[in-house]
Amino acid sequence: MIRFARLYDAIDRTTSTNAKVAAMVEYFREAPPEDAAWAVFFLTGRRLKRLVQYASINDWTLAATGIEQWLLEECYSVVGDGAETAALVLDQLPPAPPSEDLPLSRWVEDRIVRLREMDAATQQRQMTTWWRDLDRLQRFLLLKLVTGEFRVGVSHTLVVRALSQAAGLPATTVAARLMGEWTPTPAWYVGVLSEARQDDDDSRPYPFYLAAPLDEPVESLGDPSDWQIEWKWDGIRAQLIKRRGAVHLWSRGEELITQRFPEVAAAASRLPDGTVLDGEILAFRDDRPLPFSALQQRIGRQKQVATLVRTVPVVFMAYDILEDGGVDVRSETQDARRARLEHRLDELAALPDEPAPAAGAAPLSDAGHPMLFDIRRAGPAAPLSAVLRRSALVPSASWPELVELRAESRARGVEGLMLKRRTSAYGVGRRRGDWWKWKIAPYSIDAVLIYAQPGSGRRASLLTDYTFGVWDAGELVPVAKAYSGLSNEEIAEMDAWIRRHTRERFGPVRHVEPVHVFELGFEAIAASSRHRSGIAVRFPRMLRWRRDKKAEEADTLESVAALLSAQR
Repeated sequence: MIRFARLYDAIDRTTSTNAKVAAMVEYFREAPPEDAAWAVFFLTGRRLKRLVQYASINDWTLAATGIEQWLLEECYSVVGDGAETAALVLDQLPPAPPSEDLPLSRWVEDRIVRLREMDAATQQRQMTTWWRDLDRLQRFLLLKLVTGEFRVGVSHTLVVRALSQAAGLPATTVAARLMGEWTPTPAWYVGVLSEARQDDDDSRPYPFYLAAPLDEPVESLGDPSDWQIEWKWDGIRAQLIKRRGAVHLWSRGEELITQRFPEVAAAASRLPDGTVLDGEILAFRDDRPLPFSALQQRIGRQKQVATLVRTVPVVFMAYDILEDGGVDVRSETQDARRARLEHRLDELAALPDEPAPAAGAAPLSDAGHPMLFDIRRAGPAAPLSAVLRRSALVPSASWPELVELRAESRARGVEGLMLKRRTSAYGVGRRRGDWWKWKIAPYSIDAVLIYAQPGSGRRASLLTDYTFGVWDAGELVPVAKAYSGLSNEEIAEMDAWIRRHTRERFGPVRHVEPVHVFELGFEAIAASSRHRSGIAVRFPRMLRWRRDKKAEEADTLESVAALLSAQR
């Protein structure tokens, strides 16, 4: 536990990417496999399910220290993070005699996960005992682990880089081994770093290759004919895998979503074994994509899938092939992979159409269970050939012509254009130079800051998470939340202003004077019955602080709703 705490501290104290990687490399070289496996688990963003509620931690902190509730609340309002507040307040406990430093794996497997089996009183006794044995940093980490909120400032890519350096393996090999579902055991960790390992998980996806945003003049890319140009779809990035007769559908977030999209799995069941496609799941009707808000109806739904198949039809829009005939083809050029993709999809289109599989049909997912419903219950299923599609190529015209075509993106229901160098291989992670996303300008509105609350991580002591409103019948109605877009200097200035101009407080949330106007950008807008304004926006962020505008000059709910009408 001490070694893991030192690693966390080393990462948290620096903004240097190289320093963070160096700290992880040192840890992976020194830590035993059973500890290193859990460290990889937590560092890559995986979490234990919440074992203890923060309300219980607050009560136990009060009981252990004897301080008043109001004082704990005041401390929290300054710190802005429940785990950090408790860790700091608990410093007043008398120190316990030095105890054995248990390995991280023992902490997780023999202590933390067993909290689930305990009643509240036993949990309290255990946590209070542990608090006395740990220093402040270790106590903070324990609280983050038991609440399922552990985060640290490293990306998945940096963890891969550190592991590859520690083992002397290519980063692409390590990245592939961290994909999919795995259990952090010593044997698993040794396998990740082994040169001799042979992967035998048929469901395992490949690491996704990500495009970088184009932030320079498009003309700087040279001749348009050097680029494969496609529309940028707004859906769920996914890999569709057919191996040994089973179909697996993985999201970019490494979530297995085969059962949520049975029509995609049914269409993919006709692909030859050893095929892996990269593409986008889109809500799709009348030969055009529906807004992302329609797709959201299916993302989190485990039940009523049969009905949703009919009410919110989807397609898999394939734009790359990563495995063909069981052979990894990622090293081939973009043009060569495109030719392979078209050949496979042409073969599929030539097959006679057939209805979706009925209940009791052969399993389509790696879960080993047949589809437990007939997706035709809600009406005739779409032909399987219509579900699995190829992303159409846009002719490589001149850049001015492509600028005009890109301007039609919203009318077509897309986000802009994708530019892929024809000679490029399929890489890992986000690398600049070969894949670019050339998105259209975001929607924007001018809104008034009305609420603020503390951020998380390094921003836990600063008020950085804002709620913005627009005018409706003389009242400011909340329309969006945003926390990104300001410089560090602007954040500090706004934090100081908010503390001086708070009207009311609701726990950590402050209601502030309606003075400051911000231009907000967002990618899409949709009607929403869950929001008071009746509107939800996607990926809101602050574009600029409108110091030149007064609050009364901000937009109205009517003008925001007009954007929704225009989108339709």
